[in-house]
Amino acid sequence: MAVAETGGLDPVLAFGLVGALGVGSQWLAWRLRLPAIVLMLVAGLIIGPVTGVLDPAAQFGDMLQPMIAVAVAIILFEGGLTLDLHRLSDAAKGVRRLVLIGAPLGWIASASALHFVAGLSWESSAVFGGIMIVTGPTVIAPLLRQARLQRRPAALMQWEAIVNDPVGALAAVLAFEVVMVLRTATSAGHAVIEIGMGVAIATVLGLAAGWGVVKAFRQAWVPEYMKVPVLFVVLLGVFALADHVLHESGLLAVTIMGLWIANAKLPSFTEIYRFKEHATVLLVSGVFILLAAGMSFDRLVVLDWRAGAFVLAVILLARPLPVLAALAFTNVPWRERLLVAFTGPRGVVLVAVAGLFGERLAQLGLPDADRIAPLAFALVAATVVLHGFTLAPMARLLGLTASRLPGVLIMGGSKWAVDLGAALKKMDLPVIIADPNNAHLRSAREAGLDTFYGDILSEAAEERVDLVAYEKLICASDNDAYNTLVATDLAPEFGRENVFQVKRVRETSSRHSLPATLGGQAFGANETYFEANAAIAGGCEFRVTKLTEEFTAEDWRAAQTEAVPIAELGPGGSLRLLGPEDELRGTPGTQLLARLPKRTERKAPEAAGEDI
Repeated sequence: MAVAETGGLDPVLAFGLVGALGVGSQWLAWRLRLPAIVLMLVAGLIIGPVTGVLDPAAQFGDMLQPMIAVAVAIILFEGGLTLDLHRLSDAAKGVRRLVLIGAPLGWIASASALHFVAGLSWESSAVFGGIMIVTGPTVIAPLLRQARLQRRPAALMQWEAIVNDPVGALAAVLAFEVVMVLRTATSAGHAVIEIGMGVAIATVLGLAAGWGVVKAFRQAWVPEYMKVPVLFVVLLGVFALADHVLHESGLLAVTIMGLWIANAKLPSFTEIYRFKEHATVLLVSGVFILLAAGMSFDRLVVLDWRAGAFVLAVILLARPLPVLAALAFTNVPWRERLLVAFTGPRGVVLVAVAGLFGERLAQLGLPDADRIAPLAFALVAATVVLHGFTLAPMARLLGLTASRLPGVLIMGGSKWAVDLGAALKKMDLPVIIADPNNAHLRSAREAGLDTFYGDILSEAAEERVDLVAYEKLICASDNDAYNTLVATDLAPEFGRENVFQVKRVRETSSRHSLPATLGGQAFGANETYFEANAAIAGGCEFRVTKLTEEFTAEDWRAAQTEAVPIAELGPGGSLRLLGPEDELRGTPGTQLLARLPKRTERKAPEAAGEDI
């Protein structure tokens, strides 16, 4: 039966609805270039308090809180997997200060805003203020992808969000234990011992589990197909054990476990991380839909003008002042300080943990504890909407975006690659040419192109090449196997639709054909490395033409019958690399890059478009 007597959905149908709305919101956000978290918030509110279609507490009962707790633990573990210390580089000092100085100051500032502005008691303010240290990696990560920030400010915000998540939970635990000591007969010494033991056990469990997983995987004690299931089981066990000793310390344990594994250089780490990343997308979607749907009008009605003033105080004071104080007298430029200071979206961890401690404080007899969950939801809703729409414009205003136009990374420094890069640069696109052979990059440097000497798959490339600035990848070295390797390895990073490769020499032979999962897409005339360079040596050249209302794509095609279209850059900045069967979409203002057999006499712009 799909609908229960209470009028709600049965659990199975509810699961399906949550999954469909969560993933659907992320897909729609990708299509519309909107913050996914905003659409998930709207979807959850519509099916929850607005229409009453879904009531998570009724559908899932006592299992709701454990489900959310496990999901948050997996999300934080995946966050720990991103904390590769080798990639921290010049942002290390800033991150340390944001955690060691910014977090305590943020706790004090948040508690003050809760007490003096929102009107909560000092007990509730201290507990909730600790939770507010959390800035939300589940929100920061998609915002960073959308905003295309430069490496250092992106690293500052990402690391602060991930590291401060368990720190904020533990701060709330500390404050809660103090409140409990004041309101019960529990001694202060007993509370201190309990907290110390909980933190120590969580740290030891996290380190031991991370070391054990790495050891087992390296020694081949676990077969390849069981590595992800074993990892999940260990993760759940570590979280449950640590949380049993001290509530919310499990978050610290799983974060430490992920950090250890991330820095162990496991050969199978990429596969593990990809799977965990996909699982996290599903969990973030589901948890946020559930939390939004779980808000009722009875709980939201307690939000008054003081709640609005509290949100403004957090955005304008309680977040910026601690960050600016923490980053003072560092080598972090003032523009980056401002961006980090005024970007503090909160996410699912804040709502989940705030709701849990609100219930526990209510059990201790605090009359204002029931306001904690609605205030947390209001803060999350306001910050995700605000920063979701303002982060990218603010970053552009401060000059901290990697590039306003999509860049192109060309792997291989041949004459053909250099000429193509120079033509793309004429279109004002960021271009970089990478090659393991330094001699191959001489002509690229002479042409004024950015270069990277080394293997594009190396750790040095991860540290020195800001991949966020580049949207397209062209693999065009003289080694077909290396081209295929690079295209396959970086496809998840760029998106398979953005990875291209010159034709392999023996591609048409059935004995040497590869499955569609390997390599990149064909583009241009679909020529091999040798055919493409032979065409350039024979006098062909790349030329950029700007289409107009008088000279359309059809006119260009009619005038240049032997031209090979390579790329289109639309007026809005969208870049398309064209394959042999792709049709031109050129609208007025589009820049069209093509390879022509030889330079012909230039015609008048009104008759033949404008060559650049």
